Amino acid sequence: MSRRPRPRPPLPQRDGLDPVRLRLGPHVQGTAFTVLAERFPPVLDPAARPLTERFARGEIVRADGSPWTADDPARTGDELWFHRELRPEPRADQPELPILLHDEHLLVIDKPHGVATMPRGEHVLRSALVRLRQSTGLEDLAPIHRLDRPTAGVLAFSCRREERSAYQDLFAQRRVRKVYRAVVVADETLPLGADMLLEDRLVKDRSVLQARVETGAPNARTRLRVVAVGDGRAEVELVPQTGRTHQLRLQLASRGWGIVGDPLYPQVRDAEAVLAAEGPLRLLAAELAFTDPITGEPRDLASPRSLEP
Repeated sequence: MSRRPRPRPPLPQRDGLDPVRLRLGPHVQGTAFTVLAERFPPVLDPAARPLTERFARGEIVRADGSPWTADDPARTGDELWFHRELRPEPRADQPELPILLHDEHLLVIDKPHGVATMPRGEHVLRSALVRLRQSTGLEDLAPIHRLDRPTAGVLAFSCRREERSAYQDLFAQRRVRKVYRAVVVADETLPLGADMLLEDRLVKDRSVLQARVETGAPNARTRLRVVAVGDGRAEVELVPQTGRTHQLRLQLASRGWGIVGDPLYPQVRDAEAVLAAEGPLRLLAAELAFTDPITGEPRDLASPRSLEP
């Protein structure tokens, strides 16, 4: 069953960004000002406009769009909606976002390495979602799956809010074929033509950068095929059958086949130093195929990028 779309926010988008929604959980006590300051500390950043001024201007609103005042009591279940204050971001020399498909239902791009899918951290205005909303004017544009920022390749967005859940359900129900390619450090254990199933139990703690392999029943499966070898490296084709966090990167690294340019696996390294020495992460979302749940037609999209050895 498709998920019901969330109600529209009470505030419009700003610069391609949705407003922030803060829903208050149990045991909340305090005014709107104190609760917001405690649960969203960036609003008190010295570089941001004073929070008292934002309340006075009616910029912090309830779910029905009515404004909060700073002294209003805030209770469990209340919602505070507001726009985040953004730090300046370097916008020069942004890589192009080549479009592979754009119709009334879908917008699919060939995402470059280093571009975030969603606004996050220091990559907000530079994220693919915000840039595409700004360039197309499609306020309801939203990703139906995600790629890590270092990963390049096929990335699909839904154009219509009412259709989004139908596309997202394809991924949740594993009715999408995804094919990746990677260049890895290799030895004689990865001969040309090798074909194997990688099975592991992967665990990811929210507060830790890396996922890890543990003993136990496998929850991560990937089909691997070696398509080229040479100079201590191999190019492999990867078809994940599950979707765990960092699945491909960890499954390869844990076997001694770390992806070239990976600053996270097998050990954490300085990202800028790795980029300078090895180039971008050699991981590409090469193909994405599924039957369109809206039109019924086959969708088979491929990135024209190649992975340099």
